[in-house]
Amino acid sequence: MSELPFSLDQLRILKAIAAEGSFKRAADSLFVSQPAVSLQVQNLERQLNVPLFDRGGRRAQLTEAGHLLLTYGEKILSLCQETCRAIEDLQNLQGGTLIVGASQTTGTYLLPGMIGMFRQKYPDVAVQLHVHSTRRTAWSVVNGQIDLAIVGGEVPPELQESLEIIPYAEDELVLILPVSHSLAEKEKIQKDDLYNLNFITLDSQSTIRKVIDQVLSQSNIDTRRLKVEMELSSIEAIKNAVQSGLGVAFVSVSAIEKELQIGVMTTVKIEQIVINRILSVIYNPNRYRSKAAEAFSKEILPLFSTLNFNPDHIKPLSKEIQPIEIVTNNINQT
Repeated sequence: MSELPFSLDQLRILKAIAAEGSFKRAADSLFVSQPAVSLQVQNLERQLNVPLFDRGGRRAQLTEAGHLLLTYGEKILSLCQETCRAIEDLQNLQGGTLIVGASQTTGTYLLPGMIGMFRQKYPDVAVQLHVHSTRRTAWSVVNGQIDLAIVGGEVPPELQESLEIIPYAEDELVLILPVSHSLAEKEKIQKDDLYNLNFITLDSQSTIRKVIDQVLSQSNIDTRRLKVEMELSSIEAIKNAVQSGLGVAFVSVSAIEKELQIGVMTTVKIEQIVINRILSVIYNPNRYRSKAAEAFSKEILPLFSTLNFNPDHIKPLSKEIQPIEIVTNNINQT
């Protein structure tokens, strides 16, 4: 082919249709008319001489050729965005964008304070916080859609070679009780006391739940004997349930600072049991790192680390480096 048979606009349209599942919703998301989207797809199929969509069903389904073009198209669009950010850095050292990722717990309770400090120092930098599962966040870092992320779950094995994964902080998971609970006045309880409590937990597939069960099992606690009163989908829902006297729960200590300060719930230690997990900073060493990302890594991350975090481990590849926009969805807590 002497000339490229597709344009960037056509790749954007293809990606939007694949994401939205229909030509109409894709057109709405791109703020163009549906006939314009259909015409671009027809032109693209004619230029490539292959069908890109199966048009028999109600939902727009990609053909094998369509999936192949989408895979490469997403890489091309990601590199275009990266190029624009690199040029933006050259033109405006005081501006730019920082895109930070996080799994649910770190995104809810740790990152807002860090981003707040960053925004005080660099008010002209636009900041986006993407809160998703560890798996989805890791994929976004690999693809260059996120500059760096702090996650509490395990990075998928297939992505580990593509990422730099740096242990960053220890996150302690503590047992919380309503202040009216009969054990609330105790500083420490025995292991066997756990069998007499009503627990409020996350889903059994959540990362935090797996960490808790693993540590308890290693401490000779039979987790099958624990009475799970209810399973909820978020840490906030669990805290509200505990505060209402419905049971007890294990949550990250970072999630309950405010509640402990105002005295609406309390914590109690368990004899010979400490539940910790490691939070990690992840980034893609083969992607361009903006000045904003470098400043965040070197000036903000060390202030919150509990593991002697060394920001020099995060090396720029080529050169140095508004209200917060938060992107999230309904996921398991991690």
